[in-house]
Amino acid sequence: MPRTSTSCGSSGYSPLLALTDIKIAHTVFALPFALLAAVLALPTGTQSPVPSPQTLFPLILACMFFARTWAMLVNRLADREFDRDNPRTAARVFASGRLTPRQGWAVAGASALAFVGCCALFWVLLDNPWPLILCGPVLGWIALYSYTKRFTWSCHLFLGGALAASPIAALIAVNPDLLWSWAPAARAVALLAGFVLLWVAGFDIAYALQDFDFDRRLGLHSIPAAMGPRGALGVARGLHAGAFVCLWASRMVEPRLGAVFAAACVLVGAILIVEHWVLARRGVAGLPLAFFTLNGVVSIVLGAAGIADVVW
Repeated sequence: MPRTSTSCGSSGYSPLLALTDIKIAHTVFALPFALLAAVLALPTGTQSPVPSPQTLFPLILACMFFARTWAMLVNRLADREFDRDNPRTAARVFASGRLTPRQGWAVAGASALAFVGCCALFWVLLDNPWPLILCGPVLGWIALYSYTKRFTWSCHLFLGGALAASPIAALIAVNPDLLWSWAPAARAVALLAGFVLLWVAGFDIAYALQDFDFDRRLGLHSIPAAMGPRGALGVARGLHAGAFVCLWASRMVEPRLGAVFAAACVLVGAILIVEHWVLARRGVAGLPLAFFTLNGVVSIVLGAAGIADVVW
């Protein structure tokens, strides 16, 4: 079992050191889909006016930043005892004792409060109270993943669900009437959320291969620990196939997602194939390319292509 922490942290360290464990690449995975959902949700024609994208996009970006900071700090704090015993993660700030849990929870709490404040601005700017009403459940949902590996191998799906909340939350924040009416934009955003859920869960399974032996030794739950590396990669391939189906269906239900987005979908399908080819050939050694580089390209390409189609 993990050792009990005895370190109290050093008073010489700033609590902002906690942010060094939060990778910008992780935010890139979800942000383009939130921005695309916001563009799809913008009222058109005779519907009520909304703030310009110059106002709306920075507000969504701020919400994403503070929500992601909260979720990542909860993850690092929840896992600090496990991280201390894992050579791959032992240098993280809470595992190494450079910051105390109290300092970490202070930064996490400040991030949560900032997220609530940003959600309140949607009420002020758009007369839309739903982001403020739902901000508490959202913070709870995106923090839940950090504890799921203790009791279920489906923890990867919980992570996918946490990121998949981003486009749905953006649609509700910009134009909740679309969701209640189940308009084409709402259907497209729901399918994009399905893509994000399955896509993230698939590559998180591959990422968990790094801790296959560690998870089995400590009794932590993951698909690699349950099925072994070969079985886990098979599940990841199946999830990514389902993700591509959701992605292609999203452009079928929303006429504004046209040729540019279709080309991006084909490119993403090719990238997913390359990812699994890299993992099959190189195993864990191929994760830096397959996990960070190629998946970052997937989200940026899809977000940019979808926004270009809608705007043009």
